Amino acid sequence: MPTSLDRRTFLRVGLSGAFGVSVTGVWHGDSFAQPQTDERSTILLWMNGGPSQLDTFDPKPGHANGGDVKAIRTTSSDISISQHLPQIAQQMQHLAVVRSVSSKEGSHERGRLLMHTGYLPTGTAPHPGFGAIVSAELGSEKATLPNFVSVNLPSVGPGLLGMQHAAFHVPKPEEGVPDALPPEHLTSARLNRRLNMLGALEGSFAKGGRGSEVLEHRAVYEKSLKLMNSPALKAFDLNQEKAGVREAYGKKPFGQGCLLARRLIEAGVRSVEVTLDGWDTHINNAGATKKLLEMLDPAMARLIAELAERNRLDKTLVAWLGEFGRTPKINVLGGRDHWPKGWSAVFAGAGIKGGRVLGRTSADGTEIVERPVTVPDLFASMCQAVGIDPAKEHVAPNGRPLAITDKGTVIKELFA
Repeated sequence: MPTSLDRRTFLRVGLSGAFGVSVTGVWHGDSFAQPQTDERSTILLWMNGGPSQLDTFDPKPGHANGGDVKAIRTTSSDISISQHLPQIAQQMQHLAVVRSVSSKEGSHERGRLLMHTGYLPTGTAPHPGFGAIVSAELGSEKATLPNFVSVNLPSVGPGLLGMQHAAFHVPKPEEGVPDALPPEHLTSARLNRRLNMLGALEGSFAKGGRGSEVLEHRAVYEKSLKLMNSPALKAFDLNQEKAGVREAYGKKPFGQGCLLARRLIEAGVRSVEVTLDGWDTHINNAGATKKLLEMLDPAMARLIAELAERNRLDKTLVAWLGEFGRTPKINVLGGRDHWPKGWSAVFAGAGIKGGRVLGRTSADGTEIVERPVTVPDLFASMCQAVGIDPAKEHVAPNGRPLAITDKGTVIKELFA
């Protein structure tokens, strides 16, 4: 199961486990405001379930496998995408589409782990997800805001990098961070007594040989208190945005999650993952996918546009990924099944050259006929975009050195 700290647990535990950290005055705020920085960051738009490449960025109009999807022109005259993505089509000058990704993982959980970590799931090594890698390599231990935030669904775990790099989970972006303040009856003095008591209990636990785990959790709890005490918490409050801006992203959780991602990146968060669930379209693919694209199109398009307008896109890698694609052939139930043999990924920002397509599938979508790309290649390229050395090694608990990427090669054509 994926490992993450959900928002409620993160804050509740932070209230009661900081080894006796005093919270006197915690609820009155401080002068800290995390500034916008020029350091690079990432936004992963995760399409949970595996989106159909033929219904999105690699349409096959005129072929039976293409279904009823028509292709529309984009701001890059030689690139066409699905008719259901008209707003994204207007941002194509910023986007690079890879139409030739393949792997051997056709199951959801294994594909999800592969596309988050860059490694085939083996069970022998706790590989971290990309958000955790970004947190470890680009994040700051002194930052008040989390270095990695997942929105809507939890991300995969931090693996060997430790819980300090786990995702801070926001299940409902439109609600901000509930439980950020204690109940009215809980005074600072009473809270301090609780913290001191738990500190004593955890001290005994540490003496039993689990000291490293206690220290790791202590760091997480202390950071939660720091966040609760900071004006930086306002970065999670979408009510700070004008109504028209919120409408432009779409009022569904994915749209509001993309808006939250933009706000968090501007506030200094290094990595944000926003999930749009529901792409496992074994039945009625056309209808289900159309509804999903109605949520994806305005949100992704507005996110790209605003990052560009605010001069953040050149420092922010935006990646559109799912665990695999869908079968070119439509099944008897009008659906598409799992297809890891050739699907699409989309990137923008952080040195990515927009307005281009890399790779090509056959007219019926069943074969990659030009420039095949592996998942490790994608990861090496994502690392390159944000200035992380893909060959850097971390040491697993068993003493085995593990590189950030599994022998991937940077896709040079993606970069200017």
